[in-house]
Amino acid sequence: MAARAVQDASAIRDALRALGIEIRAGLHTGECEVSDGKIAGIAVSIGARISSLAASGEVLVSSTVEDLVAGSSLMFADRGEHQLKGIPGAWRLFAVAR
Repeated sequence: MAARAVQDASAIRDALRALGIEIRAGLHTGECEVSDGKIAGIAVSIGARISSLAASGEVLVSSTVEDLVAGSSLMFADRGEHQLKGIPGAWRLFAVAR
C-alpha cells in the first residue's frame, strides 16, 4: 500500500507538471482516525509537516514509508534529519528519485 501511495503521488506530480503546475507532496503512514467526518491523527499531521518541507515538484516521504517499500523498484535520495513542527524527535526524510 505504501508503494502505491508513492507511485500515485509521483504520477499526480508528473501529470500536473505536464499542465505547467508544480506541486509538492509529503507522505507518511500510521494510525488515523475519523473525527466529524474528517481524517485526523498524528499520521496526518506528520504527512502535512513533511509536505511543507518538500521543494516544488518534490515528493518527500518519511523513513517509515521508505522502510515499508524496501524491495520495490522505488528509489530515494536521503534528505537528512528534520524537526517537524509540533512533532517530537528528529525525522529522516527521503525524496522520491525520478
